[in-house]
Amino acid sequence: MAKKWRNRAILAKIETTAGTDATPTGSANAMQMTNVSLEPLLGNDLSRDLVLPYLGHQGIILDGNYARLTGEVEIAGAGAAGTAPAYGPLLRACGLAEVVTEDVDVVYSPVSSGQETATIYMNNDGVNQALVYARGTVTMDVKPGAIPRFRFVMTGLLGTIADAALPTVDLATFIKPVPVNKANTTFSLHGASRIAEGITFDLGNQVETRFLIGAETVEIVDRQMTGSVILEMVALATKNWLATALAHTTGPLAMAHGVTAGNIVEFGAGKVQIGRPTIGETQRILNNTLPLMVLPDTGNDEFTITVK
Repeated sequence: MAKKWRNRAILAKIETTAGTDATPTGSANAMQMTNVSLEPLLGNDLSRDLVLPYLGHQGIILDGNYARLTGEVEIAGAGAAGTAPAYGPLLRACGLAEVVTEDVDVVYSPVSSGQETATIYMNNDGVNQALVYARGTVTMDVKPGAIPRFRFVMTGLLGTIADAALPTVDLATFIKPVPVNKANTTFSLHGASRIAEGITFDLGNQVETRFLIGAETVEIVDRQMTGSVILEMVALATKNWLATALAHTTGPLAMAHGVTAGNIVEFGAGKVQIGRPTIGETQRILNNTLPLMVLPDTGNDEFTITVK
């Protein structure tokens, strides 16, 4: 029987022991994602390069095998303040610590050691592939007239691959998002509100698979967060971004999306440096594109994602 593209399900659960299948279930660990792709067998192709008295392909040996899942999650709240969002396990597996303050908020912030791992199941209409020891990185895309999204790239070791019935998934904890616009979204940079055409952030995790004698792991070995924002051009007397860039000045950034309690997500960074501005236009209106570098102050404090 033909396998159908639309009949797919993704599950994700934090592992108690790194690399040990956490056995996520459809009722408790389903992920609501879009633009999902799975690279089921990545690694190294080893050539033998034998000396033989004839021509012809000698085949390869597959080594260092792993898989990668890429997909997007809508940026929305958790339904109630102080409740972790359903996509929280993916953020945690990207090297972010989760701190829950009951009835107030849930804050995600970066850590430089002891990052958690996840088990991810991708079921393609009855063919289930498990990624274990999964870690990843995430980007954010916030544009007017669109649904804001996280884009996750998760790398994991090969777990069990087998025929398995599609799980019955419970997606009730995923909250319906609101579009990016003036009513729902605010943005400030270096101490003042700005008119923005689009904002992107890249956590910038360097994720490495390590296949050694005695150990196979997936590690986050570096993090350099960057971003970009397109702002309406203003008079230099209002804000001189060229001077800001040349002076290597840093300043705060704040973005809030959503206005209803239970469906608010905030992004904050205290020390953002501006790169080399460029000039462009949209609808014949001049704008500046500003590269952003999100810097730590005392360490592991360069940004927070707050869900409330």
